Amino acid sequence: MASARTLSDKIFLFVKGLAMGAANKVPGVSGGTVAFVAGFYEELIYSLQKINGKALLLLLNGRFKSFYQYVNGRFLLLIFAGSTFSYFSVSRVLDYFLQHYEIFVWSTFFGMIIGSIFYIAKDFNDWSRQNILSIFLGIAIGIAISFMDPAKENDNLWFVFFCGIIGVSGMTLPGLSGSFILILMGNYVLLLVDSVNELSQILVDIFSWNFDFIHDTIRMRYLKIISSFTLGSIFGLVSTSHLLGYLLKRWHQIVTALIIGFITGSLGIVWPWKEAIYKIIDGQIVLDRQGHEVIENYQRYMPDLREVQNWYAIGFILFGILILLGLERYDNWNKSKKIKP
Repeated sequence: MASARTLSDKIFLFVKGLAMGAANKVPGVSGGTVAFVAGFYEELIYSLQKINGKALLLLLNGRFKSFYQYVNGRFLLLIFAGSTFSYFSVSRVLDYFLQHYEIFVWSTFFGMIIGSIFYIAKDFNDWSRQNILSIFLGIAIGIAISFMDPAKENDNLWFVFFCGIIGVSGMTLPGLSGSFILILMGNYVLLLVDSVNELSQILVDIFSWNFDFIHDTIRMRYLKIISSFTLGSIFGLVSTSHLLGYLLKRWHQIVTALIIGFITGSLGIVWPWKEAIYKIIDGQIVLDRQGHEVIENYQRYMPDLREVQNWYAIGFILFGILILLGLERYDNWNKSKKIKP
């Protein structure tokens, strides 16, 4: 029975990685929020902190098993396997639903974020003045980010590396959407749409033992871009986790208050009722490699409650809240099960 529970925990951890990877790709949604609500955020940060000089020495000395145990390898492997798999599977399903049922997808995520605010805040019992100020500071930063204008696309490899460092913030800092930050930096379509789709096709070619892409300058350009972005993400993930781990140890309540604020402020980004502002160059709407119109930002508006679609959207908001409440009940049940002898 114990081994069955262990297998169940592994599968559920992989599923959490899937959810985090999918959330990271949706502009306005933070994979870090998924980690925080799903209860593995601090373990993620502290595990990434273990990727340090000691871990490097273990690798260089060929002590791979010790390295694996030191960095909590099983946990990290399952989480990142789920996140990586999600980019080529779940996130593509999300792309489809965003294309055809956009308002309902945004409504569901909006409800999930409301639920996550409740989920986190209910256990937060230190409402001191400095923590309340931290919450409002987080809200202000989240709202300010949502109204920034995006920059132009830039495929310089050093800038792409920097995008990786900043973009991975959505995985380590709940409420701060890495995808939306990439939109502001002008490289969302380049890095999370075109390059990921190109990489998928390259992997298919490699498994088919077809290496013709090596002679294709455009595909090799995308391979360099995704490689630079990946290296930046790895560097950013390790470096920010060390910083956040230090902050969580010294100012846990203040950091948690800021996170609550960030998540609350991100509601403006995920607001379901909005019209897309498309990227236009020389009077023409820019299309990505799949022929989709490139969205630059959104114009938000209040819903007209005389329209039936908006009531459906409200229903999906409630559905999103129920998902988080269900997760809370599962978490409480799982904890009570582990306490039993």
